[in-house]
Amino acid sequence: MFKLRTTAIAIPLFVLAACDEGTTSSAPAVGSSTDLTPFQGARAGQAELGIQNLGYEIIRNDGLTNYWFNRETGACAAVTTSEGRYSNIVMLPADDC
Repeated sequence: MFKLRTTAIAIPLFVLAACDEGTTSSAPAVGSSTDLTPFQGARAGQAELGIQNLGYEIIRNDGLTNYWFNRETGACAAVTTSEGRYSNIVMLPADDC
């Protein structure tokens, strides 16, 4: 009887454990190496690491706008911050960075 009860408990726990994907990927959940527009509206402090993980670096800034460039893809983005959030993101030609 005890063995049956233990098995009845262990099987559902095993099934639940298998459902845990355990995502250890450092890839950001939004954006891509050629398009940062999905970051619009994100909190600037939290999203910055996600942008860096996509291969971008800040090349220059102009007031509240940072120009991010991905050397691998040649993608350039003007990212404007307002009230702690990315309020406007525009993908630009590489020459604009």
